[in-house]
Amino acid sequence: QVQVVESGGGTVQIGDSLTLTCVVTEYQWLSYSAGWFRQNIGGERARVAGIDSDGSTDYVNAVKGRFTISSQGKRDRTLTLTLSMSNVKPEDTGLYFCAIKRGEWGLRLHPMPDSSAFTWWGQGTQVTVSS
Repeated sequence: QVQVVESGGGTVQIGDSLTLTCVVTEYQWLSYSAGWFRQNIGGERARVAGIDSDGSTDYVNAVKGRFTISSQGKRDRTLTLTLSMSNVKPEDTGLYFCAIKRGEWGLRLHPMPDSSAFTWWGQGTQVTVSS
């Protein structure tokens, strides 16, 4: 059974850097699409960054140039996704979720899909940016 676990959240100052990690276990697909989402006060999970198994990526405009998403798979059916955050801003505050789906989305040609496209989710990790 696929499991998704996020870590790395915390409280940081404006302008600081932070790296979130997501470990996906028991995935058995040759291709996938994964992403990071931030939950807002209303409970909606907004897109942040996405990555396909071919390495193509997509970012929302608010984080372009500041966040970097990457992935690394291993033979033991474990996939590690990271979201490197730099020059963080107060609006980056939120509960960050990692999600994954089987098969690529086609990020070379299409923007990252919304949360409804993803199948497996983690429990989230909180990021708080304080002044």
